[in-house]
Amino acid sequence: MNRIWKFGDDIDTDQIVPGRYAPYMTSEDELPRFAFIEARPEFPEQVNPGDILVAGENFGCGSSREYAPLALKRCGLTAIVAKSFARIFFRNAVNIGLPLFEFDLESIDDGASIEFDLENGCLRVSDQLIELPRPPRLFREAWQADGL
Repeated sequence: MNRIWKFGDDIDTDQIVPGRYAPYMTSEDELPRFAFIEARPEFPEQVNPGDILVAGENFGCGSSREYAPLALKRCGLTAIVAKSFARIFFRNAVNIGLPLFEFDLESIDDGASIEFDLENGCLRVSDQLIELPRPPRLFREAWQADGL
Protein backbone atom coordinates (compact mmCIF):
# COMPACT_ATOMS: atom_id res chain seq x y z
CA MET A 1 0.00 0.00 0.00
CA ASN A 2 1.25 3.45 -0.83
CA ARG A 3 0.82 6.69 1.07
CA ILE A 4 0.15 10.41 0.76
CA TRP A 5 2.89 12.94 1.52
CA LYS A 6 1.06 16.18 2.26
CA PHE A 7 2.50 19.69 1.96
CA GLY A 8 0.95 23.14 2.15
CA ASP A 9 0.87 26.19 -0.11
CA ASP A 10 3.83 27.91 -1.78
CA ILE A 11 6.32 25.05 -1.49
CA ASP A 12 9.29 26.45 -3.37
CA THR A 13 12.07 24.69 -5.21
CA ASP A 14 14.53 25.50 -2.42
CA GLN A 15 12.37 23.49 -0.03
CA ILE A 16 12.17 20.64 -2.53
CA VAL A 17 15.96 20.51 -3.04
CA PRO A 18 18.10 23.22 -1.41
CA GLY A 19 20.52 24.87 -3.82
CA ARG A 20 23.61 23.54 -2.04
CA TYR A 21 22.56 20.05 -3.16
CA ALA A 22 22.31 20.93 -6.85
CA PRO A 23 23.55 18.18 -9.16
CA TYR A 24 26.61 20.23 -10.12
CA MET A 25 27.51 20.32 -6.39
CA THR A 26 26.69 16.64 -5.80
CA SER A 27 25.35 14.46 -8.63
CA GLU A 28 22.04 13.61 -10.30
CA ASP A 29 22.18 10.14 -8.76
CA GLU A 30 22.21 11.67 -5.27
CA LEU A 31 19.20 13.96 -5.83
CA PRO A 32 16.65 11.72 -4.08
CA ARG A 33 18.74 11.87 -0.87
CA PHE A 34 18.14 15.61 -0.63
CA ALA A 35 14.43 15.89 -1.46
CA PHE A 36 12.77 17.90 1.35
CA ILE A 37 15.89 17.34 3.46
CA GLU A 38 15.12 20.41 5.58
CA ALA A 39 11.32 20.68 5.34
CA ARG A 40 10.70 16.97 6.08
CA PRO A 41 13.99 15.23 6.87
CA GLU A 42 12.29 11.82 7.03
CA PHE A 43 11.08 12.08 3.43
CA PRO A 44 14.17 10.74 1.58
CA GLU A 45 14.37 7.66 3.80
CA GLN A 46 10.65 6.90 4.03
CA VAL A 47 9.24 7.74 0.60
CA ASN A 48 8.47 4.65 -1.47
CA PRO A 49 7.89 4.11 -5.17
CA GLY A 50 4.20 4.61 -5.83
CA ASP A 51 3.65 7.23 -3.13
CA ILE A 52 1.87 10.46 -4.06
CA LEU A 53 2.68 13.99 -3.02
CA VAL A 54 -0.30 16.26 -2.30
CA ALA A 55 0.09 20.02 -1.96
CA GLY A 56 -1.81 23.27 -1.86
CA GLU A 57 -1.48 26.24 -4.17
CA ASN A 58 1.58 27.32 -6.15
CA PHE A 59 3.62 24.14 -5.68
CA GLY A 60 7.14 24.44 -7.09
CA CYS A 61 7.36 28.23 -7.00
CA GLY A 62 10.73 29.95 -6.79
CA SER A 63 13.62 29.36 -9.11
CA SER A 64 13.60 27.38 -12.34
CA ARG A 65 15.57 24.45 -10.92
CA GLU A 66 14.99 21.57 -13.31
CA TYR A 67 16.40 19.22 -10.73
CA ALA A 68 13.57 19.88 -8.23
CA PRO A 69 10.96 17.80 -10.12
CA LEU A 70 13.71 15.37 -11.17
CA ALA A 71 14.54 14.67 -7.51
CA LEU A 72 10.88 13.91 -6.79
CA LYS A 73 10.58 11.66 -9.82
CA ARG A 74 13.71 9.76 -8.82
CA CYS A 75 12.25 9.25 -5.35
CA GLY A 76 9.65 7.10 -7.09
CA LEU A 77 6.61 9.32 -6.65
CA THR A 78 3.80 8.20 -8.92
CA ALA A 79 2.34 11.69 -9.19
CA ILE A 80 1.94 15.09 -7.58
CA VAL A 81 -1.55 16.44 -6.96
CA ALA A 82 -1.78 20.12 -6.04
CA LYS A 83 -4.36 22.91 -6.12
CA SER A 84 -2.01 24.69 -8.53
CA PHE A 85 1.58 24.58 -9.77
CA ALA A 86 4.12 27.27 -10.49
CA ARG A 87 4.41 27.58 -14.28
CA ILE A 88 8.12 26.70 -14.62
CA PHE A 89 7.91 23.73 -12.24
CA PHE A 90 4.90 22.45 -14.16
CA ARG A 91 6.73 22.65 -17.49
CA ASN A 92 9.89 21.02 -16.09
CA ALA A 93 7.80 18.15 -14.70
CA VAL A 94 6.07 17.62 -18.05
CA ASN A 95 9.47 17.63 -19.77
CA ILE A 96 10.74 14.76 -17.59
CA GLY A 97 7.48 12.81 -17.57
CA LEU A 98 6.46 13.38 -13.94
CA PRO A 99 2.64 13.15 -13.71
CA LEU A 100 0.91 16.22 -12.28
CA PHE A 101 -2.75 16.77 -11.51
CA GLU A 102 -4.38 20.04 -10.50
CA PHE A 103 -6.99 19.16 -7.93
CA ASP A 104 -7.79 20.09 -4.33
CA LEU A 105 -7.11 17.17 -1.99
CA GLU A 106 -6.90 19.28 1.17
CA SER A 107 -9.30 16.94 2.99
CA ILE A 108 -6.89 13.99 2.61
CA ASP A 109 -4.62 13.37 5.61
CA ASP A 110 -0.85 13.15 5.48
CA GLY A 111 0.19 9.52 5.65
CA ALA A 112 -3.15 8.21 4.39
CA SER A 113 -2.93 4.85 2.63
CA ILE A 114 -3.90 5.06 -1.01
CA GLU A 115 -4.27 3.12 -4.21
CA PHE A 116 -3.71 5.09 -7.38
CA ASP A 117 -4.59 4.22 -10.96
CA LEU A 118 -2.48 6.63 -13.01
CA GLU A 119 -3.93 5.51 -16.33
CA ASN A 120 -7.45 6.44 -15.30
CA GLY A 121 -6.59 9.19 -12.81
CA CYS A 122 -8.42 7.47 -9.96
CA LEU A 123 -7.29 7.69 -6.36
CA ARG A 124 -8.76 5.45 -3.64
CA VAL A 125 -8.41 6.61 -0.04
CA SER A 126 -10.17 4.26 2.39
CA ASP A 127 -13.68 3.86 0.95
CA GLN A 128 -13.52 7.06 -1.09
CA LEU A 129 -12.84 6.97 -4.84
CA ILE A 130 -11.61 10.28 -6.25
CA GLU A 131 -11.51 10.86 -9.99
CA LEU A 132 -8.89 13.44 -10.89
CA PRO A 133 -9.31 15.71 -13.93
CA ARG A 134 -7.90 14.08 -17.05
CA PRO A 135 -4.79 15.96 -18.22
CA PRO A 136 -4.28 16.77 -21.91
CA ARG A 137 -3.14 13.95 -24.20
CA LEU A 138 0.31 15.53 -24.67
CA PHE A 139 0.99 15.26 -20.93
CA ARG A 140 -0.18 11.64 -20.76
CA GLU A 141 2.03 10.79 -23.74
CA ALA A 142 5.01 12.45 -22.02
CA TRP A 143 4.41 10.28 -18.92
CA GLN A 144 4.26 7.13 -21.00
CA ALA A 145 7.45 8.09 -22.87
CA ASP A 146 9.23 8.98 -19.59
CA GLY A 147 9.53 12.60 -20.76
CA LEU A 148 9.54 14.63 -23.93
